[in-house]
Amino acid sequence: MRNVLNQIQLALEDSRLYYLTLFICLTIPDICGAMSSDNGEATREKYKDWFDKYVANKYSSFLTSDDCYRFRCSLLHQGRSQHPMSNYSRIIFVEPTTTTNVFHCNVLNDALNLDVRIFCRDILTGAEVWLQEYEGTEIYKKNYDKFMKRYPEGLAPYIGGVPVIS
Repeated sequence: MRNVLNQIQLALEDSRLYYLTLFICLTIPDICGAMSSDNGEATREKYKDWFDKYVANKYSSFLTSDDCYRFRCSLLHQGRSQHPMSNYSRIIFVEPTTTTNVFHCNVLNDALNLDVRIFCRDILTGAEVWLQEYEGTEIYKKNYDKFMKRYPEGLAPYIGGVPVIS
């Protein structure tokens, strides 16, 4: 899990891969919610509960767990920043390197404006706090056994001698 979070951080800061970072950050509440549950499965409610506990306090009345979940669904499944049931007509991100100003937690007409780096960092920070709480638990260990990992020497009996991810 730490490798995934580190790679997201690299994509956000060093590579400025904002699309990729945003897409994966919106899945973190799903992954963490699933990893800390008995059945290891993601659900809307687990997503919202995780977001409420680890991120929502940074967004007070601007971004609810419902809005974040709806944004996740519209972006990941349709490639859109609009969801018909959202409190906003769309979510807008200003690319951080295009101006010296920071635009974050603003409502512009009927759209929510967020800074992509701040938003992604807030989710990553929530994931770090969550990981500190859960990493040593039996539930986490059970679910982590099935988590996608890098195997530097291969994964027997399938592939040996070369790194694989599975």
